[in-house]
Amino acid sequence: MSQFQPVVTPKERCDECGFVYADVFVDDAVSALRSFGRRYRAPLTRFLGGEDGLSLLRTRPSPDVWSALEYAAHVRDAIRFNGYLARRALKEDRPLLPAPNPDQAAVDNDYNSSDPAEVLSGIEERASKLADMVSGVEDSSSWDRAAVWEGRDGDFTALYFVRNAVHEGHHHLLDVGRVLRHVREAHGR
Repeated sequence: MSQFQPVVTPKERCDECGFVYADVFVDDAVSALRSFGRRYRAPLTRFLGGEDGLSLLRTRPSPDVWSALEYAAHVRDAIRFNGYLARRALKEDRPLLPAPNPDQAAVDNDYNSSDPAEVLSGIEERASKLADMVSGVEDSSSWDRAAVWEGRDGDFTALYFVRNAVHEGHHHLLDVGRVLRHVREAHGR
């Protein structure tokens, strides 16, 4: 009996945002990652006349839903974390990788007190760094290298973690927009 678990095929499609993991190939991931700085810039820096942008970004629509700034800070860290997981899967033989705890990270790093400009800069920097790493992988079969993800069944490929970084950026950009719309509507904007 093999010690290896079957490679996990990520869910076909995220029901909430429509992201399809299998549709994202290496070149697609590089393009998407390089676009995140630009795509996050508008919601984090452009506000209507008379709006207090910092207050708007830090307002939670409800106690159990993150603010736009918390979502953006999470994306910054999720890109870095998924990059770390992908690099380990590429370099080590079936490593045991740590599971994320996004809610604890939000508290520990006080996401809602972050400087929005620094968060945006972090998204740009980390996404660009991951895009550079991805585009630098010369052997395409390396993307099939597997890792064990703590607390989850099956093996996960290096490509899965890159796709997951792209999903995080894509999905939470929608969350940022939804939160900002909700907060604006609550304030009669």
